[in-house]
Amino acid sequence: MDTTDSIFIGAGERPQHLLLKYANRHGLIAGATGTGKTVTLQILAEGFSRAGVPVFLADVKGDLAGLSQAGSPNPKLDERAQKIGLGAVTYQPSPVVFWDLFGEQGHPVRTTVTDMGPLLLSRLLDLSDAQEGVLSIVFEIADDQGLLLLDLNDLQSLLAFVAENAKEIGTRYGNVTAASVGAIQRKLLTLRQQGGENFFGEPALELSELMRTTWDGRGCVNILAADKLMSTPKLYATFLLWLLSELFEELPEVGDPDKPKLVFFFDEAHLLFNDAPKALVDRIESVVRLIRSKGVGIYFITQNPDDLPDRVLGQLGNRVQHALRAFTPRDQKAVKSAAETFRANPAFDVSQAITELGVGEALVSPLEAKGIPGMVDRTLIRPPASRLGPITPEERRDVISKSPVGSRYDKVVDRESAHEILARRAEDAARVAAREKEAKSAPATRAPRASTRQSATEAFTKSVVRSIGYAVGRAVVRGVLGSLSKGK
Repeated sequence: MDTTDSIFIGAGERPQHLLLKYANRHGLIAGATGTGKTVTLQILAEGFSRAGVPVFLADVKGDLAGLSQAGSPNPKLDERAQKIGLGAVTYQPSPVVFWDLFGEQGHPVRTTVTDMGPLLLSRLLDLSDAQEGVLSIVFEIADDQGLLLLDLNDLQSLLAFVAENAKEIGTRYGNVTAASVGAIQRKLLTLRQQGGENFFGEPALELSELMRTTWDGRGCVNILAADKLMSTPKLYATFLLWLLSELFEELPEVGDPDKPKLVFFFDEAHLLFNDAPKALVDRIESVVRLIRSKGVGIYFITQNPDDLPDRVLGQLGNRVQHALRAFTPRDQKAVKSAAETFRANPAFDVSQAITELGVGEALVSPLEAKGIPGMVDRTLIRPPASRLGPITPEERRDVISKSPVGSRYDKVVDRESAHEILARRAEDAARVAAREKEAKSAPATRAPRASTRQSATEAFTKSVVRSIGYAVGRAVVRGVLGSLSKGK
């Protein structure tokens, strides 16, 4: 029952469709564990793909990998399909590309340290204000000297250089303490031990890869394997924020298109805002508000609408609310709060209905004509066309082997950057010092000349200026969430 301009979600008293024209006005899928949020996400991803809209989503439990395989006939699902007027279900897979920050269950996803920027990196490392200030100085030095910060080796090498030359650097950039540098280095070591170093390097992900369509016009469904990633929730949240930032920064303004250019699903959305500083929450809210004009729809998936800041929640026009349980006063308050976000339906009590919904049933309120919130309706969610649940390792390998992007991202590229340049400059400075020491110890045969000795800092700076002078003074532009000073 999908049409050329909408996605059929399900039906209760009446059919519920998500209008593609308003799909970039974002959405929310909420509900307690086990109430059917994953299936709702799955049928929306399928619907967008059929409409030619690429999708990006994180698979936190491994269930969504089933999108890559055709579903199997099921009497209960077939009965539901008939009940809601869908008719016979055509079981088929969606075109899927698997990604994985660790490179184990999909193609590696990488970005550079420079592109991440000091603000998001500080949040990832859980740095104090003083440590964040030191990290910002390190990024500024990299920008001024034209040094590439591609991976964690580059960042650690530059941190060591800054610590060794703190006195000279402090007169221009500000005070740098050994304690702060040491703390940052320890946090980077922890990040390495958690596998986070796999995220930094090249080839960096090109966003155009996430916006592919197939030969028959379907949008590719990009699935990030996040089950292992969820053991480091800050890395998960920071990666998704970085990706959102890059989309906002790179995509052109398109106004209100007939359908989105890309739809982005944030599962476990509360992790994006846990312990986030106000400045970062403000920036996220701004991006969510403005990115719709770039044709991107963002859908947050979480247990409770209260998990999201009010200013973000207010931007989410298309809503699907699965069951919430009201066992405690706090739960009851959450139910009431969720009910108040809907346009009321006089046919039933929304607060009571939220607690009575069965698995696969939800309160649905998509935007209608002119972007007006639809009256909430108790809805049976349609069955998916793809498989419910996980896939086998063999099936995953088969999908990955046929991927159009594997040859580009599966092999690491390690070009010359800050780590190599600093190591070479240190070696050069050591050789100069050795020659000078040898010259001083030799018998004098002529009048001494003025000393040409220069500090390691001077040797490094002059050499960098000579070899990459074209880059000196040119700040590396990072994403809108990468640096507060470079925000839109």
